[in-house]
Amino acid sequence: METSVSEPHETRSEAESLRRRVAELEAAMQVVTAERDKLRKDYELLRMELALLQKRIFAARAERIDTKQLEMEFAAKRAQLLSLTKDFEEPAGENTSKTKKKPHGRRDLSLSSLPQERCEIRDPESELAGRECIGFEESTRLGYKRGGAICIIVARAKYKIAEQGGSIATAALPKEIVARSLCAPSMMAKVLVDKFGYGLPFFRQEERMQCEGISLDRSVMSRVAEEVGMTLGCIVLAARDHAIKHAFCLATDATGVAIQPTRIEEGPRQACRKGHFFVTLADRDHVFFSFEPKHTSQAVAAMFAGYTGYIQADANAVYDALFRVKPKEGEDEPPDKPSEVGCFAHARRKFYEAAITTRDPRAREGLMRIRLLFEKEAEWAKLAPTKRGILRRSVFGVWLTDFFAWARDVYKNVQHARGPLASAFGYVVRQEAPLSKFLEDGRLRIDNNASERALRTVAIGRKNWLFFGSDDHAEAAANVMSLIASCKLHAIEPSAYLEAVIRCVPVWPRDRTIELAPCNWLATRARLDSTELDAPFGHVTVPPPKE
Repeated sequence: METSVSEPHETRSEAESLRRRVAELEAAMQVVTAERDKLRKDYELLRMELALLQKRIFAARAERIDTKQLEMEFAAKRAQLLSLTKDFEEPAGENTSKTKKKPHGRRDLSLSSLPQERCEIRDPESELAGRECIGFEESTRLGYKRGGAICIIVARAKYKIAEQGGSIATAALPKEIVARSLCAPSMMAKVLVDKFGYGLPFFRQEERMQCEGISLDRSVMSRVAEEVGMTLGCIVLAARDHAIKHAFCLATDATGVAIQPTRIEEGPRQACRKGHFFVTLADRDHVFFSFEPKHTSQAVAAMFAGYTGYIQADANAVYDALFRVKPKEGEDEPPDKPSEVGCFAHARRKFYEAAITTRDPRAREGLMRIRLLFEKEAEWAKLAPTKRGILRRSVFGVWLTDFFAWARDVYKNVQHARGPLASAFGYVVRQEAPLSKFLEDGRLRIDNNASERALRTVAIGRKNWLFFGSDDHAEAAANVMSLIASCKLHAIEPSAYLEAVIRCVPVWPRDRTIELAPCNWLATRARLDSTELDAPFGHVTVPPPKE
């Protein structure tokens, strides 16, 4: 028998080839496995994003979750945190428990200032029987009678000047913002409040007036809105300067609006571009709306230039220009900058989104911890700011130290994974200092919800009027909305206020414009001639400066 000497060599070659093939397959398997794992992560992320979008579209806007379930799930942690507050639960001389208001029954409308119309109901049988009526049993109902436009006859006196050969002179018209406009100040005020206070577009106002037999074109309304809004901007600027100098805390937020592009003759139609409305709340004094074409750091820096107090915002990157100011060239220290105050409502919203999409117990625990902060804030709402500040530092100081330490530990484990959970914990870790800032003073708020509520005027309005015709129209609208919101802040009827200042501004000294701001209006209104101001049209006499 012959023995082949090449067999061992061929066997080794085949084995080597198989090993190379196995290595190649293993490498390919690793690539496929990595791609599969990546696809799984991307799928899970998309699933969570879809669930979050569905919640935002179809579920309630508020962050609602079963609070009883949270208390049961984290009963031990809740009891541990609450045990730290036992020495501060009931401040001396204060009752912080929630008391339900006693109902007062049906309101007595006869005590109101509403016009009254009496309606007597008699019994036909008693009348026929000749029975004596000895009185009436009275109750009140709330009715409505449609008001409407009125025709103001402007009668300008004509005088015969004998010394000039019998020539005739006519009394001059008062100074007006919109000269010889069809609309009197009262109609201007109504149009502005209907649109910028209640979101009623000009074309709907036009249709409603047509049903009442009034002809007022939307083009006239648009001209009134732009000219009056731009002119009344002097009041807003004066109030803003006052706030920059004296406000303790400015709370701000922003939202987008659509701006109609300039029409190009014989050119293609263009889509609306995006602008932004900023709202700023200055303590309990002023509310400002500002239109900015771009949502940028430069716009924010210009809005708050010169202010060095507290600013409460939502941690958007555009506000970094305010809080992270670097020293200029040649300077050792940066200029004075405002202090950033965070918003626990934004932090709660991120934990809520993480809880409903990932169902992670750590997200629910974050909700429970933040909920305890809001519960205590509600209990202390009526306390004096000084007392509230003491309680915050005593109770919340311990809670927040434990909360942020726990958040940092969790974030170390989830920071490399994209998704709502990492976003929620990353937010509170990065915002630890701003979120703790409210401990410094009892006047600071734990959330920025007041700014978001103020922005509802813009959010609701843009669903109705859809867009602004130009940047100038948006700026004019911001001025009017600022005055309307400030009127509501001081319980002033916006239409009556606007009607009065529309007549006052053309003759008012520019160095005293702050007297016309809503925060000072009641005092200014008391110094004006009531006879002049109660008339629907005519001259207004400027009172002397207040000493």
